[in-house]
Amino acid sequence: MKPYRVLVVDDSAFMRKIISDLIENDANFQVAATAANGREAIDKVNELSPDLVTMDVEMPEMNGLEALKIIMAQRPLPVIMLSGINEEGMKETILALEWGAFDFIRKPSISNSQDIISVGVALREQMNEAMLARKQREARASSYKAPELPATDVPSVPESTQSPAKRIMEPIKKLPDPASKLVEKPKVKPEMNLAPDKSKSKSSPGRTAPESGSPQSGAKSAALPKPATEPFRNRSKEEAKPLIPDSKTLPQTSTGARNDPPSVAGDRKSSSTGLSKLVAVGCSTGGPRALKEFLENIPADFPAPIVIVQHMPPNFTKSLAQRLNTFSPLEVSEAEQGMILRKGAAYIAPGGYHMRVVPAAGGQYSIDLTLGEARNGHRPSVDTLFESILPYTSLERHAVIMTGMGSDGAKMMKSLYDSGVTSTFAESEETCVVYGMPRSAVELHCVRHILPLQEIAPRLVQAVR
Repeated sequence: MKPYRVLVVDDSAFMRKIISDLIENDANFQVAATAANGREAIDKVNELSPDLVTMDVEMPEMNGLEALKIIMAQRPLPVIMLSGINEEGMKETILALEWGAFDFIRKPSISNSQDIISVGVALREQMNEAMLARKQREARASSYKAPELPATDVPSVPESTQSPAKRIMEPIKKLPDPASKLVEKPKVKPEMNLAPDKSKSKSSPGRTAPESGSPQSGAKSAALPKPATEPFRNRSKEEAKPLIPDSKTLPQTSTGARNDPPSVAGDRKSSSTGLSKLVAVGCSTGGPRALKEFLENIPADFPAPIVIVQHMPPNFTKSLAQRLNTFSPLEVSEAEQGMILRKGAAYIAPGGYHMRVVPAAGGQYSIDLTLGEARNGHRPSVDTLFESILPYTSLERHAVIMTGMGSDGAKMMKSLYDSGVTSTFAESEETCVVYGMPRSAVELHCVRHILPLQEIAPRLVQAVR
């Protein structure tokens, strides 16, 4: 097999050399060319048609963000961003992920050989995942092509009645949910339900079989609540008073002490007292874009907090939370030690910390951050978050896994499902950037709703209501 051809873009000749050497440590990849700025990158993408691009974020003449937008519009291909750890670089990296970059890695420290090695390992892993994802998309597109039949064998059908989605669907026994048509979406396969229907089973300790017609029973509703479409508004915010943090579980970060807890809207009508519902979400590669689509379609009066693990290095998660907060009707913030969970708010685990949900006084629940060992290669880990909500049988719990490589979250979603949590969601392959984590959960038969990205939020709103 011929090696995949890579274009390396960076304004530093020394960094171009380092990145090129790291790439060619994998025999499956070959550096086809290099470019010193975004304008050169666009020209060489058009000239050479590489399989993949590594793109520096900050460059003179044309930066990586501007080049990415043009490349994705003219000749889409996997682009891995190389980001500095300064604030501006982090913000631009979040935008790049939103605008179609496959993923990103932080630029290595040129004075630290061990750091260069670790960045190389991460880069090669992402490149291989990008090529695997491309192969899977191409195979899926190929399988969707309708077989050509002689004209005499095909009765004349008016064009308006011919549904491409119906022609390309893989055979499944479950019919599409008519309610899903209320959500505008591309024509993709309808929701699949591969998990055993536990709603009809006998009640057991720690679970309650849903009543007929309830959202968790799997019964179809005549009307699906529309996603929130109200524009983002500037909210007045006041500092949330955290519980007393445990200094043993919350060490200092490399950049110093953690910031004060993120703000929570002071005029929010809902209260955290006597919390009865909770949503936990996990995602990885492709997650920032998925979270934007997901969170901007959850209404401000959502009756549950949403706790989120997105695999991402330290510091970047704060920029991600700030960006998502500008789109979502919810209050979105980076989680802080001891924060009380509130309805109508979303909390993103800070990079480098595991996030757990723990009980607090008055029927409340709070955030606990720890520096435990990486789990499934990640800290934060989705499995750690899901495992933390496993004992809380008095809570109505909902679990969601979206795009991402690997299998983080699948094992504990299975444990939640086996314990009676039947409101489980996974993003379907059609809309995943990488169909890894959702696939792992589906293969464990613990997913009640397998949905394209744009349908997850409306169906979750229906279930939580």
